[in-house]
Amino acid sequence: MTGTAAPRMRGGPLPSAPPHGSMTHVELTWIEKKIEYWIRFGREAHEQILDRRRRVIFFRPNTVFAFVRWAANDFGTIVSRIDIVRAVEPGEPYQTLPFVRPGGEILLRIDGWPKVEDVLRHVDAIEAIGIEADAVSPEHWRHVHNRMAAGHQPRAYTHDQHRAFLLRRRTQS
Repeated sequence: MTGTAAPRMRGGPLPSAPPHGSMTHVELTWIEKKIEYWIRFGREAHEQILDRRRRVIFFRPNTVFAFVRWAANDFGTIVSRIDIVRAVEPGEPYQTLPFVRPGGEILLRIDGWPKVEDVLRHVDAIEAIGIEADAVSPEHWRHVHNRMAAGHQPRAYTHDQHRAFLLRRRTQS
């Protein structure tokens, strides 16, 4: 472990992060076949490249994004996980999540590569019907989490569900 990585792994501040105080920061790392953290979907507001293997992505409040983490050592996979998170407003309560500052509202959290692949296929199916995954109802991501945690297949997201979600959101604002 190098001197610069050690404080970050203990939860220290992001190195030379720009003043994007109201945004959620996600630190991504890519070391081929060792550590692969990436964003599957979500509209980033800004990106800061730290070095050739690390960068920080910034999301505006209420943006939904999928953060995938995979890591391995000489003996095989040690972490495979996907989190679907809603970036929170300043002052709003949040759940903490490694490499995400300050944290967010976790809509889905799945561990284990076979289940992570199932979630990725579910995302692909949603996008295949022409709906952006970050525009999907948060309740649907909670549904996917709960069904998979119980060992069941989640129901498919439909245009009718999406239309109802958009109408509900419009009437609430």
